[in-house]
Amino acid sequence: MAYTLPSLPYATNALEPHIDTMTMEIHHGRHHKAYVDNVNKALESHAELANKPIEKLLREISQVPENVRQAVINNGGGHANHAMFWEIMGPGGGGNPSGPLADDINKTFQSFDNFKAQVKQAGVGRFGSGWAWLVLADGQLKIISSANQDSPYMSGQTPIMGVDVWEHAYYLKYQNKRPDYLDAWWNTVNWTKVAERYSKAKSGSL
Repeated sequence: MAYTLPSLPYATNALEPHIDTMTMEIHHGRHHKAYVDNVNKALESHAELANKPIEKLLREISQVPENVRQAVINNGGGHANHAMFWEIMGPGGGGNPSGPLADDINKTFQSFDNFKAQVKQAGVGRFGSGWAWLVLADGQLKIISSANQDSPYMSGQTPIMGVDVWEHAYYLKYQNKRPDYLDAWWNTVNWTKVAERYSKAKSGSL
């Protein structure tokens, strides 16, 4: 069964002024669609792999035939990363998390402000294209960055939250000012959805 492009859970202008409408239209409708189309193409002769949820496929990336493995990393990773990205944002976002997620962020990173600063540094410090992540690794929250469309799933980590720092995610509005984009991005975060991902990750269902 082929992978499909998920619909945005909100209108393309819903994240204005922090993420502009045209960026959302291009990012979702062209970039994400291309990842979906290309991972499907790569797996045309491997139906047994295409039937797996994308997260499971990436967790088991070493079992993907070598001749299509990099295409699956690039495009399957791009699909999984973006599906998460749209999910954890929304109109009226921002503010602070609450509940167990907030408690564990404060415990792990000393404060919410320190957590935000470390995520920003992971994004600013990623040379070229990639992502900054909050992941669950060995039962602990951890901030990492990854190159290109590499997925934390490939290293046995579960992505809780991630911010796209490819230029196509911000260049129309912010040009080369990646730090400004990262500062504004916090105003789009849907902490309820992030907390749901954290709960699922801790229970092993994500």
